[in-house]
Amino acid sequence: MLDRIAHMERNDRPLRPADLDTPSPDEGELLIRNSVCGVCHTELDEIEGRTPPTVWPVVPGHQVVGRVEGFGNKASHEGFRTGDRVGVAWIHSACGECEYCKSGRENLCKRFVATGRDVNGGYAEYMTVPAGYAVRIPDELSDEEAAPLLCAGAIGFRSLRLTGLQNGQHLGLTGFGASGHLVLQLARYLYPDSRIFVFARNEEARRFALELGAEWAGATEDRAPQLLHAMIDTTPAWKPVVEAMANLKPGGRLVVNAIRKEDNDRRYLLNLDYTEHLWMEKEIKSVANVTREDVQEILRMAASSGIRPEVQIYPMEEANRALEELKSGGGRGAKVLKIG
Repeated sequence: MLDRIAHMERNDRPLRPADLDTPSPDEGELLIRNSVCGVCHTELDEIEGRTPPTVWPVVPGHQVVGRVEGFGNKASHEGFRTGDRVGVAWIHSACGECEYCKSGRENLCKRFVATGRDVNGGYAEYMTVPAGYAVRIPDELSDEEAAPLLCAGAIGFRSLRLTGLQNGQHLGLTGFGASGHLVLQLARYLYPDSRIFVFARNEEARRFALELGAEWAGATEDRAPQLLHAMIDTTPAWKPVVEAMANLKPGGRLVVNAIRKEDNDRRYLLNLDYTEHLWMEKEIKSVANVTREDVQEILRMAASSGIRPEVQIYPMEEANRALEELKSGGGRGAKVLKIG
């Protein structure tokens, strides 16, 4: 449980164990017994106050896989039955009535409710979610494989679509963690004739990218062997944004896949030069949250294509260690807590 803003770089372990009552599902909600929960950089943003929880204390976690154990009363439960395997992503609910919800852009809804920030999430044995916002997990995916797809995969899929990339055009990825290593697999599947160039701060990540089929891998500040049609930034920092813009072709687009950027890196924005980085109709586009369609589509695609995350598994009691290692950039692929 998180009950205060903390500072990970000070070894200020933010989560404490707590005994909680099993939540009671409201009308139209499911009670879920959690099996696993992915560990996401957005948890660091919550802990360190860049996107702080709106309720205190709060149980974090928004890449949750579990099984339906109970139901609220007097409402449709979307055909779910006891024992069904389901996932819960960052989108816990939205209003369903605004122009964004009605046009399939529920990720932009002003009443967007985030799992593990605005309501209790998946770092616990049980949680509740509106039935319409739970997603079915395909049989082809294990619990541990499915969890990172619910956020790292879904937001990566949304980012890739927003690049406007066409098959044969060249893509750059800056940052190569949970989302980046899934985006690379997605891009190779969807755009088989495109070449993919990876920029990462450590040698282990660069080797991993080459293993997964990247054409080239270099440091964050390096220049690719050729200019790129699009890039996706999955980092918490500003430096990769500035460096990425110098790698784009005229008319190229950088898609920033991050809810927040760390303020202590903001000085790099002073190096954003109009002529070098933005001239010739280059553009920067942000990604905001995910929709249920994003989550459902990436699960279907992964199940049918063989796209899988590389996963490091931690017992729930070691959630603080998983977060510390995520902060330091340690390990390959995605981190997943074993809950039950």
